[in-house]
Amino acid sequence: MQTQDIMTVNIGINEENRKQIADGLSRLLADTYSLYLKTHNFHWNVTGPMFQTLHLMFETQYTELALAVDLIAERIRALGYPAPGTYSDFAKLSSIPETAGVPKAAEMIRLLVEGQEAVARTARSIFPVVDQANDEPTADLLTQRMQLHEKNAWMLRSLLEE
Repeated sequence: MQTQDIMTVNIGINEENRKQIADGLSRLLADTYSLYLKTHNFHWNVTGPMFQTLHLMFETQYTELALAVDLIAERIRALGYPAPGTYSDFAKLSSIPETAGVPKAAEMIRLLVEGQEAVARTARSIFPVVDQANDEPTADLLTQRMQLHEKNAWMLRSLLEE
């Protein structure tokens, strides 16, 4: 069996910066997947007078998160690194804690606000090395992620106001 030579990634970003960016994106991927799982769980289990509104809102959000994990993982791969893809990887990398049991609807909303904000913070934390490396594709991805998560947090937070 013949082995192939692995080509060096030469996209104008040095290896050290590519590794730092890929590590940051791996944390973002873990946070995004963890939030996806939490949102999908809450979609399945929400009850109460706001059931229809929340059921549909959560579905919209988890569907978008499912698409986002693919974009983030593909960017990690484009930088030349493997994307994490197991529950144990995500548990180590994520800043979003699991939620035991089935909380009431208002608590679900509060927890999802926290999750949306956590993902936005993780995305924002990667920017210094992305800017330093002039990595515009990752900067664009991060900007889009932050915009969406900040908007989702605001919309969810609005549901908790009296």
